[in-house]
Amino acid sequence: MRLATLNVWGIRGDWEARLPLFQKGFRDLDADVLTLQETILTADVDQVTAMLGDGYHLAHSSERESDGQGITTASRWPIGEVLEFDLNVTDRTGDFACTALVTEVLAPFGRVWVANHFPDYQVDHERERCLQTVLLARHLEELPGHVVVAGDLDAEDSSDSLRFWTGRHMLDDLSVCYRSAWEAIRPDERLETYVEENPHFVDEEWPFRGIDHILVRCGPRGRPTLPILDCTRIFDQPGAVPSDHYGLVADLAEEGR
Repeated sequence: MRLATLNVWGIRGDWEARLPLFQKGFRDLDADVLTLQETILTADVDQVTAMLGDGYHLAHSSERESDGQGITTASRWPIGEVLEFDLNVTDRTGDFACTALVTEVLAPFGRVWVANHFPDYQVDHERERCLQTVLLARHLEELPGHVVVAGDLDAEDSSDSLRFWTGRHMLDDLSVCYRSAWEAIRPDERLETYVEENPHFVDEEWPFRGIDHILVRCGPRGRPTLPILDCTRIFDQPGAVPSDHYGLVADLAEEGR
């Protein structure tokens, strides 16, 4: 199972020039499942279909900003149940489509629950991110089988919300354990997906750099239930960068393989 995540930056900047880069990049990537953030969906614009074509089943969030921005999960395999959880946990979230979209992907080897998680982005909103994270995690604990959390989590490994996901911190009397695909494959390499070197980077001196993540839920023995075979950064090659974020792709094995 090849799973990728990317914040696509809506249709900002030179969208006409960016679109072909997305189209070629996604075609070359050939992912089975994609969790995409800041996707535009209106009566006139279907950004994901424009980027991916017709080869995917799509689940769109109902939570959208005034310009149609939200999140979308795409799967080559059929989609079963789709759950969405409101992450407007305080009055500080405003007109920001913070939401979590949990999609039941009916993979050839069995069901995989894929959580496209998009919490608050502001640097002083780690309180909100923690509340949003534990809200989603409680719901995921009720789901049997394989669970993958992937998205623009707007927080680095050292944050409380990320330490919670990876079993290093407790929130609201709850602890879980997910394995970071990047950490599993590249333990000595710093994750950087939102950096000044990106030609579309617009936020000067933004302190968080490794903010996009793929996390696989662990089983009773502390190992991810879908073994992580590889994880690499995507959409980061010179001349072929279509977003202000770089993305991640992970190759996950069928359980027991």
